[in-house]
Amino acid sequence: MKRPRVNLRLSIACVLLALHPMCIGHAGDEDSPRQAQLNKPPKGFVALFNGKDLSGWKGLVGSPKSRRNMSGQELGTQQAKADQDMRAHWKAVDGVLCFDGKGHSLCTARDYGDFEMLVDFKIEKGGDSGIYLRGSPQVQIWDPANRSVSAQVGSGGLYNNKKGPSKPLELADKPIGQWNTFRIIMIGENVTVHLNDVLVVDNVVMENYWERDRPIYPVGQIELQSHSSPLWFRNVFIREILTEQEKAEGFVPLFNGRDLTGWTGNRQGYLIKDGTMILDPKRGGGNLYTADEYSDFVFRFEFRLTPGANNGLGIRTPLSGDAAYVGMELQILDNTAAKYANLKDYQFHGSIYGVVPAKRGYLKPVGEWNSQEVIAKGPHIVVKLNGTTIVDADIEKASTPRTMDGRDHPGLKNKKGHIGFCGHGDHVEFRNIRIKTLD
Repeated sequence: MKRPRVNLRLSIACVLLALHPMCIGHAGDEDSPRQAQLNKPPKGFVALFNGKDLSGWKGLVGSPKSRRNMSGQELGTQQAKADQDMRAHWKAVDGVLCFDGKGHSLCTARDYGDFEMLVDFKIEKGGDSGIYLRGSPQVQIWDPANRSVSAQVGSGGLYNNKKGPSKPLELADKPIGQWNTFRIIMIGENVTVHLNDVLVVDNVVMENYWERDRPIYPVGQIELQSHSSPLWFRNVFIREILTEQEKAEGFVPLFNGRDLTGWTGNRQGYLIKDGTMILDPKRGGGNLYTADEYSDFVFRFEFRLTPGANNGLGIRTPLSGDAAYVGMELQILDNTAAKYANLKDYQFHGSIYGVVPAKRGYLKPVGEWNSQEVIAKGPHIVVKLNGTTIVDADIEKASTPRTMDGRDHPGLKNKKGHIGFCGHGDHVEFRNIRIKTLD
């Protein structure tokens, strides 16, 4: 009698998924701080689930290895079948992505490389699921009460690791029936997982389940795994750290999101938290430089200011001396602060300090993330802030017969040098730091 009852329940869930008790009344849940902004991504993230339908998702076909060996025609045929199966068992119900317990995993329509992912999930008693990263298993989701499969360790671990750690550092699951939140950061082979704001996986290499003799694939789809139990997901957001296009163009990360490998200078003045490089005045601040030198390049980064914060981006600079003169310093500054009401034109954000003024009005409000690109090619320097070019100058012409501040800037003639963040004792945060050399 057990099997008919299970099939009946699942059939009803498939047809009338919205009537399931865990899909009713969730709009009033208070167990997720992001519930009030359901499926609206935080700054810098995009939504993988729009809350309305399955746009951007597809059904599961085989494994990364088996898909690689399929012809284009075979893969297309299998994908069409998988998509039909997906639509039968996955539904968007009142802003929640619901699975009826039958069918197979749900996959992103496109691949991802390095990323930060946020996702809320909820399971029933005995529930079992997981998040596949780059098409590989998995950040585990299960009911800790299910001791028959050793689930008492909790969710979040890299379940299929054999050589490296596979169990979470702590049990951080909320009671069954409540929403949980994952924050997953994947850079290269390494994965960090927070479950309900608790660190459960700390920079662990994720092993390749499909081909144990190979490292994890550099890109792949993200999958919401099914294990024959009803599942619920919402607030599925992603922030790409290095996009596929950037990788194809030759960009490489300068900051790995977990430590200051590849950086030199006043390292003690900076702390790393949640994939962000933070200049902490309590630690003394100071200048932090790339260990390598660069000549011609495209440099991209994101930064977030605090009220009145002052910093700078040194380029083609030596490791000692004032970067504004022995190299070049591009201002990083909260122009809106009252204390900066009387700045010179060459002191506003993005300006080449003392040499070239930047266009104003393109900084985002204090506390929001800004994106900036610096292109240095010989004497030609371009600065783009949040997509707008604010500096486009030839520094040889701009400094002839003299610079705007009337001072000597010998560093303008440097052919190469370090790139650095020039701290001035204020709290400033950086992330997504990458570079493409043009030499």
